[in-house]
Amino acid sequence: MIAEQSTFPRTLAVDIGGSGIKALVLAADGSPLTERVREATPRPAPPEAVVAIIQKLSKALGPFERVSVGFPGVVRNGRTLTAHLHPDWIGFQFDAVLAQTLGKPVRVANDADVQGLGTIAGRGVELVITLGTGLGSSLFADGRLFPNLQLAHQPFLEGKTYEQHLGNPALQVKGKKKWNQALALALTNFEALFGFDACYIGGGNALYVKLDLPPHIQISSNINGLLGGIALWRDSVDEAR
Repeated sequence: MIAEQSTFPRTLAVDIGGSGIKALVLAADGSPLTERVREATPRPAPPEAVVAIIQKLSKALGPFERVSVGFPGVVRNGRTLTAHLHPDWIGFQFDAVLAQTLGKPVRVANDADVQGLGTIAGRGVELVITLGTGLGSSLFADGRLFPNLQLAHQPFLEGKTYEQHLGNPALQVKGKKKWNQALALALTNFEALFGFDACYIGGGNALYVKLDLPPHIQISSNINGLLGGIALWRDSVDEAR
């Protein structure tokens, strides 16, 4: 009976990426109750197409009581403010629409923030970056999140941004060697800027990182982008009970 009670409320965790939309169901303690399922991100990817895929994945995973979503862009109060996937995402009230579709309460946050919540140790200054279609970033101080950190669009080299040098298009054009060189310089800059105690590198293209990283900079598992979804509900009444 105790084990059964610890399972609830179950959380459908969703991670929306530029190439894939992933989901699984988490127990109340954040442990996975299902295997991860995945569908390719549609092209184009307007809100209605993404919502339809999340609905499909949810049906494949079984029952849940609430939903957490990591979205690749700026999110404020459940509304998506940037539009990497499609222009229709600008100003879209994602949490309300998805809640109506699934019939469950929904919380939405930036995907790198969710990745970070599933990764950090909660001590000191910790930076999380995700390398995929673009560049995601999140920053924590003693476990406290500074939301919507947008390092991707800051100036870097040759009049281009960090994302333009480290996103997937740059990897394909530059090749792995030059891309890793740009990443090494970016990490040096980030450490000088934040003085972080730890830095975690995630995202699909973390696979191509070939740098000799110091102990305080490490590769983190992409499953953390789903596991971190439980943190969006830490202040819920159900958790307190």
